[in-house]
Amino acid sequence: MPIDPQPGIMSIAAYVPGASKLSGTNSVTKLSSNENPAGPSAQAIAAFRAASDTLGVYPSSDHAELRAAIGRVEGLEPERIICGAGSDEVIAMLCNAYAGPGTEVIHTEHGFAMYEISARAAGATPIEVPERERTADVDAILAAITDATRLIFIANPNNPTGTMILGEDLARLAAGVPETCLLVIDGAYAEYVPGYDGGAGLVTADGNVVMTRTFSKIHGLGSLRVGWGYGPVHVIDALNRIRGPFNVSAAGLAAAEAAILDTEYTRACRDANARWRDWLAGALDSIGIPSDPSYGNFILARFTSAAMVEVADAHLKQNGFLVRKVGGYKLPEALRITIGDEIACRRVASLLGEVMKRSST
Repeated sequence: MPIDPQPGIMSIAAYVPGASKLSGTNSVTKLSSNENPAGPSAQAIAAFRAASDTLGVYPSSDHAELRAAIGRVEGLEPERIICGAGSDEVIAMLCNAYAGPGTEVIHTEHGFAMYEISARAAGATPIEVPERERTADVDAILAAITDATRLIFIANPNNPTGTMILGEDLARLAAGVPETCLLVIDGAYAEYVPGYDGGAGLVTADGNVVMTRTFSKIHGLGSLRVGWGYGPVHVIDALNRIRGPFNVSAAGLAAAEAAILDTEYTRACRDANARWRDWLAGALDSIGIPSDPSYGNFILARFTSAAMVEVADAHLKQNGFLVRKVGGYKLPEALRITIGDEIACRRVASLLGEVMKRSST
């Protein structure tokens, strides 16, 4: 008999990324993975190219330069920052460090799939908490906490719904979490929300709140896999003990440092996203496709049925547009559509208008 994996591994439904290819189509507009349509800044590209001169040398293990740059831009203490191969790795490290057999990890009904996957991989039991109108429910989360709870994951803004909890509600959640578990605020889309710190203000040096962030979204560095976390001293110390010594490439570190420092480019990307996100949401709503107010770089377009989703998705594909079906997130009657450039947004609205017109005849 072959060796068996750890209990719980085979119960994991593998993560399925957004599609990136269409057979029989020469031109594809990918709106399925929440990528920045403008790509990374010119400064980040230049830093990446310069890093090619040192491909034979191991990257920095302490990530000091990138942590310092993040700290300077975000107003955070660099020694309380940890870098990972995407925020996915930071999430996995948190599960490996604090969860395990006999413990529970809370996530919300429509939350990011990697929370459940990382919990199961660590041997913990994932606990799904219902949302209210596709938005995290603070009271439901607090009610789900037991003596076995070790981690609570909340994406804010959430993927794939685009919704978020604000100000007092987020603070109330943090205040209600007992000292025996960690609240992890996933801020992958935080930069798209003006004035929002991603939850950093709730992270104290000796507390139990952790924030995670990524360079894959607004900074346009998805292929380099760079993310980071900010937490209490004791948490960062624990994570550094299990972190691989060279877990982020030199090219990734260099490009990410240049990207975080290019605040003018980040601001321009945020403004462009807000403009076309609001336009697309309004255009779709006017033809009978509603969506909740989104705080990310995507909208969750809701249709009248799962069958209509299939029709809409097929029509978009026939015309070279890839979006994301989210039935796996228990949203079979919706499509998640990344905000592209003006041309892409106008074309998506036009194509979905054709779908709605046909369905009404």
